[in-house]
Amino acid sequence: MRAGEIAGNKGDLRTACAIHRALPACGGDSLVPPLRKQMLEGRLYTRRQEVEAEIDELLTLGEDALLGRCAVERGRPGHVSTEALLHMLRSQRSNPDTPAGLRLFKLLSERVHRTLPGAEGQEEVSLTKQQIRELTYDRFVDLLLADRHAYEERLDYYEINFNAALASLRLTAQKKVWREDNRTTGLESSEEDAELSAEVEEAAGTYDPLSAEALDDSLYRSRLDAAIDSLPPIQRRIIEMLRQGIPIDSQDPSVVTIRSTLGKAEKTIRNQRDKAFARLRISLTRGTQ
Repeated sequence: MRAGEIAGNKGDLRTACAIHRALPACGGDSLVPPLRKQMLEGRLYTRRQEVEAEIDELLTLGEDALLGRCAVERGRPGHVSTEALLHMLRSQRSNPDTPAGLRLFKLLSERVHRTLPGAEGQEEVSLTKQQIRELTYDRFVDLLLADRHAYEERLDYYEINFNAALASLRLTAQKKVWREDNRTTGLESSEEDAELSAEVEEAAGTYDPLSAEALDDSLYRSRLDAAIDSLPPIQRRIIEMLRQGIPIDSQDPSVVTIRSTLGKAEKTIRNQRDKAFARLRISLTRGTQ
């Protein structure tokens, strides 16, 4: 079931929302059942204490009060974390197709969409970003649907750190979209590995289009997005990953890096980054000097 189908058809939405699991009995003071996924050393995944406390409180509320709390916007008193919201949705599994399940699914979907590419209300969103957005959302919904039929342990990490788990899912979708894009654009390795010209080195210089100070300006961010979309595919991907805080390389093999994601040599990545910076400098400073 794809994202567009879910969004456009109420019947499909009802099916997608029936992704609940019954609350098993548990001991102790908490009403919250433990997660089931195990770490490598055999210990169970554990939610943050504040999330456990949130869920404990939510479980004491009636349906109307629960839905009201889950709808409170971020930054306002009573806002419910996405980890707790997900748990409450999963806890509805024994009552599929209920109004509560539908509402919780809608609230969770809105939060997911707000974190994905193109969620800031830009007038134009690149096709690549739209594909990444849709694929990430679809894969998340697939996990929820799987959880309806049998406990889906992969969702346990989402109850621990939802944003990090979704970011990882987005990176996986990003890799798939980029691989497919590679097959259609036919990138030439000779161009990728070419040494920097003196003109490129001079244009790039110490220029950083991703500086925190510059990104504070909403108008600049809009112009930057347009400039990034005009870059060659490999340069666009490098800049997008740098913008997400992903390092070019790392001594820690567990760290996601641009080099490992793109399967390119570190020198190639740095050359293409500098070429991209040079192009962005020309694009973003044109008419401002």
